[in-house]
Amino acid sequence: AIESKLLTRQIERAQRKVEAQNFDSRKSLLEYDDVANDQRSVIYQQRNELMEDEDLGDAIAGIREEVVGDVIAEYIPTGSAVDDWDLSGLEQALKNDFGAIFDLATMVEQNEGIDEDKLGALIIEKIDADYKLKVAEVGPEDMRNFEKIVMLGRLDAQWKQHLASLDYLRQGIHLRGYAQKDPKKEYKREAFEMFGETLDHVKKDVTSILARAQLRNEEDVEVMEGRRAEEQSRNMEFQHAEAPSAMAGPGGGAAPSGSGPAQVQQVVREGRKIGRNEACPCGSGKKYKRCHGKLS
Repeated sequence: AIESKLLTRQIERAQRKVEAQNFDSRKSLLEYDDVANDQRSVIYQQRNELMEDEDLGDAIAGIREEVVGDVIAEYIPTGSAVDDWDLSGLEQALKNDFGAIFDLATMVEQNEGIDEDKLGALIIEKIDADYKLKVAEVGPEDMRNFEKIVMLGRLDAQWKQHLASLDYLRQGIHLRGYAQKDPKKEYKREAFEMFGETLDHVKKDVTSILARAQLRNEEDVEVMEGRRAEEQSRNMEFQHAEAPSAMAGPGGGAAPSGSGPAQVQQVVREGRKIGRNEACPCGSGKKYKRCHGKLS
């Protein structure tokens, strides 16, 4: 009886230990999930604001200025001399990211005493002017709709990728413990940094797509569709005109060599058909099938 009671107590202690471990594990998972939930709230709030806002022009302009400024800072460090500026690298980056063509060396020569702030302002001014011209060509209403579509699309795509990155981070975050670091604190810190990078990617993607997109207004679309219809009509007329020459009809002559399948000419028999068991007309005395009939 005593041994039975001791065994029961050991089992109860083991169960309480397992339950405590499970509780700590669930608590840890909830703390990790809280990080994602907080970031999800921010994303959903921004998404709702985008859906409700009818005009994103000012927001897009602010994002564009921020993104272009960050690109400029990569090639023209703050407080650096003109000789240290990487103008060729900046020109290539502006062309690749925003489709903007610049001759920065000439701009620097024409503006004596220019600094990085002045050059950056000139670059942003030209990119803004190109974008306003695009809005005027397409139409403000169509451009606003397109801006909203691009913003929502890139926000959703980057958020999905961010969630996958958070799952990958959580799977290996426990290894931070070997470096005498708190895995939970490290997870929150790195998740926060990754979230900031995600938002930066959204801004840069939106700015690049809108700057490089080649849009057509309704009039251009109608003109292009009309030209396409005319070309299809001409192609159909050409095919109908060429169709009779592909086959030799009654009185139409023979088709050119290689232009279609060769026609088989019908053989006309002269005289009466000779039976196979009749005497061969050659006078050999043999049956036709034994003589000249073999050749046929």
